[in-house]
Amino acid sequence: MAITKKQKEVRAKVDVNKQYSLADASSLVKEISNVNFDPSVDLAIRLGVDPRKADQMVRGVVTLPHGTGKDIKVLALVTPDKEADAKEAGADYVGLDEYLQKIKGGWTDVDVIVTMPSIMGKLGPLGRILGPRGLMPNPKTGTVTMDVAKAVAAVKAGKIDFKVDKTGIIHAAVGKASFDAKKIEENANELLQTIIKLKPTTAKGTYVKSVFMSSTMSPSIEIDIKSV
Repeated sequence: MAITKKQKEVRAKVDVNKQYSLADASSLVKEISNVNFDPSVDLAIRLGVDPRKADQMVRGVVTLPHGTGKDIKVLALVTPDKEADAKEAGADYVGLDEYLQKIKGGWTDVDVIVTMPSIMGKLGPLGRILGPRGLMPNPKTGTVTMDVAKAVAAVKAGKIDFKVDKTGIIHAAVGKASFDAKKIEENANELLQTIIKLKPTTAKGTYVKSVFMSSTMSPSIEIDIKSV
């Protein structure tokens, strides 16, 4: 494919042979984001783990200090006595049986589902719909809990969950290009520090092998791991 003049200008700003500090990368990613919408800023973190081994599966949650910049749609699948709390906490959709039927029919127009332990049995048969979309609630990510209101509020405040994929890479959004550079840097650092703390004891050699930052449709910027 031919590269446009604008794409050439953007690529010229990124030195592919250089590793940038997290602060510099956070500033640069704003300069090279030239699409006509507010793109997400993403990190790709390659880890020295073998995800096929259960004791090297890196997975966790983190609350970004400045949120994701995205309006997260939350569905709270709860019993009637918890509905008022979930609504007050900011859930976009609250209920149970009617939403289970909608999901069974293929409806998945939400970003996160929060529910209670007693309801997980009803969600089991919907695994083929929710699983591939990353919507199945999980106690490890705090989306299966008796304190539904707290879980909903955390998601709305910018809590994200992450998981290493089969190639050993974690992909996660850490904000929007419209954020100021300091907020992007602080969000990215919070995610990276959380991942570093989750290093499996069985992982050998270099744990964090590389970190790249990019925005939607932009070139990627390699980050100097020593800067984090």
